Amino acid sequence: MVDTRFHRFSGPIAVGALLTELGHADLAAGLADTDRLVGGVSELELAAPQDLVLAAHASYAEDLRKTAAGFAIVHPSLRDSVPTSAVAIVAPRAHHLFTEILDRLYPSSTRAAIAGGREDLGAPIFERDVTIGSNVVIGNGVEIGRGTIIGANTVIGPGVTIGRNSIIAANCTIDCAHLGNDVVLHSGVRVGTEGFGWLDHGMANRKIPQLGRVIIQDRVEIGANSTVDRGALGDTVIGDGTKIDNQVQIGHNCRIGRNCLIAAQSGLSGSTIVEDSVLMGGGVGTSGHLRIGAGTTIFGRAAVTKDWPAGSKLGGAPAQELTDFWRELATLRKLAKGNKRG
Repeated sequence: MVDTRFHRFSGPIAVGALLTELGHADLAAGLADTDRLVGGVSELELAAPQDLVLAAHASYAEDLRKTAAGFAIVHPSLRDSVPTSAVAIVAPRAHHLFTEILDRLYPSSTRAAIAGGREDLGAPIFERDVTIGSNVVIGNGVEIGRGTIIGANTVIGPGVTIGRNSIIAANCTIDCAHLGNDVVLHSGVRVGTEGFGWLDHGMANRKIPQLGRVIIQDRVEIGANSTVDRGALGDTVIGDGTKIDNQVQIGHNCRIGRNCLIAAQSGLSGSTIVEDSVLMGGGVGTSGHLRIGAGTTIFGRAAVTKDWPAGSKLGGAPAQELTDFWRELATLRKLAKGNKRG
């Protein structure tokens, strides 16, 4: 469910009234229970009975069958996969309808709330020995643990929590995030920025609301001018002990395991899953919605485009097993030398 510390909820509202208000009275008329209240939105696997979820593609079918959600917006091809406990809202443009509902339930004015703009969260709470630099802005509801240092000109948005003995350097911004203990953010790090999510690609480029969070676990270190986007609905997660170099981009809903190393100028597209102890060289890229197995080593400038099992050693673009990459490169060099002699 969307964390209302960061995204204020304008409901609950009856599902029939919601659809009618958005100009979809035809969809409301087809529902058996129009008075049932929508109490929030969530991901399929995490939804509660008051939540509304989306299933727009066949890949969602299995999770849709298991969901505990009370409402499901689905493509017509998935109608039969909706549990009997849920109200099925069938729409050919399911993702577009879901986006309309997100904009209504979590208005953009609240998603973009400036620090200090959430009086309902109360004043910030500091444990002892917290050091605050000059020109720092701290929003309402922020909690900062003992011994943490906040550098000059940093902005911490409403509801953010930061653990103990962490170091947040100068000129950082943190929004929609929970940070653990002993976390280090170097200068210019951006945590909790909007993910890069759009509909009607190359035409209307309609923004998909980004209503998730960032969870940074203990002992994580993030280098200067790196960015970690918040999830679209769920969380972007960085696991214990992971170290991220300068100028790295972590897309929305990525999940990075424990004790990983990610070198400078790498970029992880949305929903990349990186298991524990993965090593990434400089400039590595992923195409998103894929899984990289534990203990994998990815050499610099590789482009990962599919799932890889644990212990892989990858190189090249598109990435392949390192032995295959070197063999392919050697063959090309031999061919090139033969052509030159000819």
